[in-house]
Amino acid sequence: MALFGTDGIRGLANRDLTVELALDLAVAAAHVLVESSSNKDHRPTAIVGQDSRASGEFLEAAVVAGLTSAGINVYRVGVLPTPAIAFLVAESKADLGVMISASHNPMPDNGIKLFSRGGGKLDDVIEARIEARMGEEWLRPTGHGVGRVINDESAKERYLEHLLASVSTPLAGITVVVDCANGASSFVAPEALLRAGAKVIAIADTPDGWNINDGVGSTHLSHLRSAVLEHGADLGIAHDGDADRCLAIDATGAEVDGDHILSILAKSFKSRGMLKGNTVVGTVMSNLGFIHSMKDAGIDVITTAVGDRYVLETMLEKDYALGGEQSGHVIMRNYANTGDGILTAMQLIQEVVRSGKTLAELAASMVRFPQVLINVKDVAKEKLDGSAVIAAAVKKAQDELGSNGRVLLRASGTEALVRVMVEAQSDNIATNIAQQLADVVKGELG
Repeated sequence: MALFGTDGIRGLANRDLTVELALDLAVAAAHVLVESSSNKDHRPTAIVGQDSRASGEFLEAAVVAGLTSAGINVYRVGVLPTPAIAFLVAESKADLGVMISASHNPMPDNGIKLFSRGGGKLDDVIEARIEARMGEEWLRPTGHGVGRVINDESAKERYLEHLLASVSTPLAGITVVVDCANGASSFVAPEALLRAGAKVIAIADTPDGWNINDGVGSTHLSHLRSAVLEHGADLGIAHDGDADRCLAIDATGAEVDGDHILSILAKSFKSRGMLKGNTVVGTVMSNLGFIHSMKDAGIDVITTAVGDRYVLETMLEKDYALGGEQSGHVIMRNYANTGDGILTAMQLIQEVVRSGKTLAELAASMVRFPQVLINVKDVAKEKLDGSAVIAAAVKKAQDELGSNGRVLLRASGTEALVRVMVEAQSDNIATNIAQQLADVVKGELG
């Protein structure tokens, strides 16, 4: 089984993701990094950061030890969002970035994400090379050959300046509640929004190592909804543990998901001449309402596999400026080369100010189709594409829905399950068809 998933390595900290694994991974990454360098006289450098999980402390120590033992100089930046690491790698021209985080996962989990030169995520080929080098014998450097550790005290401020540089319209007059998920955004998001001119009410902004994502953040919006209504705020913003996601709540308490946000920003970018190719990149899970909204606005949509790395690959290949996912990963290449939840929030709020409309009014231009997702567990997912019975059932369902609905079946990349997704004009229709297809999948592959 491959070590790397669609977004780095994740697992239960100290069981699946151990100190030994982190150390070994760092050494292998260092070897691949050094061998791929065009300047053999240059000592490679790495940026290492983490989210607020307690396990990040010992995993960071292991990663730093592995890199420096292999001759890499490490700039340690502490607790910062994942997109901050990507930015700092590009800004400092570092050779590698390492973020220790499991994003929106529960606190006991953790993960390791690697960034290449320029701040982009590693491609599959490089990840495979790193994995192949783990556990090998190697000649350890000594003396001046080992790397050094530098505590970079200016990293947070440089990232904040980067965020603020993206805002051309002050956020004055806006009251925003920001849910920091007791994660990495706690140290950046409230301050960035405040400096940009907004009145800020921060919640879930006191991480203690154990409370990250615990009933708060982008996967638990009820806490934010209550705070927005209680304070009479114009809107609320929710991040996940490492702040690469952004979801929102409007002043009425309604959810504004990643598809809504992407729709709002696409129209804004188009009106300002910033939407390259008049195209936005989504995924196969993008809501049909988003597709219709873009069509109505005269904007083309290209869809990719689920995962922000695949969205970014298509954006880079075709030189598109905007893309994202329903989960709240939004990539704006005018400002960054990875999804950045805080940057997304600032651009979204800026559009509220710039347009003179409420968030609810902006979001209303996209009518979300009811979407039902059923995970069919304990099935032979590898046989999904070869089943004629399942293919016939999917075609029958899609014919019934026509242009007013959509069916998508896909195998999970990490678990023994198949995801059945159906969109339709009503919850009842979507639920009935999804259950019928789930029964077929279970009968054929179970």
